[in-house]
Amino acid sequence: MKWLLFATGALTAGFLIDLVLGDPRGWPHLIRLFGWLIKVFERVFYPMKNKRAGGVLLVLCVLLLCAGIPALVLFLAWSVSPWAYFVLESLLCWQLLATRSLRDESRAVYDALVANDLPEARHAVSMIVGRDTAALDEAGVTRAAVETIAENTADGIAAPLFYIMLGGAALGCLYKAANTMDSMVGYKNERYLEFGCAAAHLDDVLNFLPARLCAAIMILGARILRMDGKNALRIYRRDRRNHASPNSAHTEAVMAGALRVRLAGDAYYFGKLLKKPYIGDDQRPIEAKDILRAHRLMYMTALILFMLALLLRGLLYAAV
Repeated sequence: MKWLLFATGALTAGFLIDLVLGDPRGWPHLIRLFGWLIKVFERVFYPMKNKRAGGVLLVLCVLLLCAGIPALVLFLAWSVSPWAYFVLESLLCWQLLATRSLRDESRAVYDALVANDLPEARHAVSMIVGRDTAALDEAGVTRAAVETIAENTADGIAAPLFYIMLGGAALGCLYKAANTMDSMVGYKNERYLEFGCAAAHLDDVLNFLPARLCAAIMILGARILRMDGKNALRIYRRDRRNHASPNSAHTEAVMAGALRVRLAGDAYYFGKLLKKPYIGDDQRPIEAKDILRAHRLMYMTALILFMLALLLRGLLYAAV
């Protein structure tokens, strides 16, 4: 099938561009456009008396635009030329993946910690986590960075690759729109408890398989890198449900086990203390270099997932 060859080539190009360029500051980005649309529809639907119904309408409208428009544009591009389709699909795949940007954002935390600039480290980590960071000590900042690397290996790499592999960039856009909605309105606070319910549940459903696949690949990656793969599997089996989300603790548990550190625990969100169980064992104190170790495991996981996506595409091509 001709389309499958061009789509797979575009996935490869997008994956490689992301590794090289990441998300250059100041450049237009698809996810920022999704975020703007979500804010627009939130202003439209939040005033509704029935907050749950308003949240459902938000989800439907955002998905229709964020997935429907890319699908239509890609279809029209293919009708003009497969190469026009290839260029557009490649650009979308690049912006849907977040391997390099996740590394760059969390590396800023590491650099500040190494420079003994705790205020800057707190600021840097506040850019990539949802918790309050003003009172975090060095260990708390490091823990937050490692946790977000682990969680976003699933959300920012595994899940987009999974959906792009299944249905191309248009399906990847649908996933990223849902994931962005969850990060913006999926909070269990007074404002979003009902309004963000639909977005949060949709994100849980869409991440169910990718999170578990990513955890399994991370365990394999830990063994390849000669980290503590045995402990990663042990902690995964024990602590994969130690989170309010049905998916988030899977990759965090693997990361905690592979690094032999303890993650999670109580944290402040919007000034309120949220009681959370620990993930992993406190086998050694967490340190700034654990951010770099987390990067190695993240990159290995991304590479294996990418190769798996190519393999599955190849099997599909051979079948048709």
